[in-house]
Amino acid sequence: MSKTVTIRLDDETYQMIRHAAAGEMRSIANFIEYATVSYLTEEALVSDEEMGEILSDAEVLKNLKQARSDVAARRYTRVG
Repeated sequence: MSKTVTIRLDDETYQMIRHAAAGEMRSIANFIEYATVSYLTEEALVSDEEMGEILSDAEVLKNLKQARSDVAARRYTRVG
């Protein structure tokens, strides 16, 4: 079932989205949905091949384990 979401955009971002949507002959809502799904499926997720590389790299796993420990112990600094 579809959900309605309200977002707040600055004028520059809105104009970028509006122009991109018009260029693809999409409504703004459809373009935002398309762009979001595209990003999530292509950029935000790790492919099986990439996950295999990560899981086979002992140094990466060691660093991830240490990072998890640091976060749990609150040994980190927020930036931004």
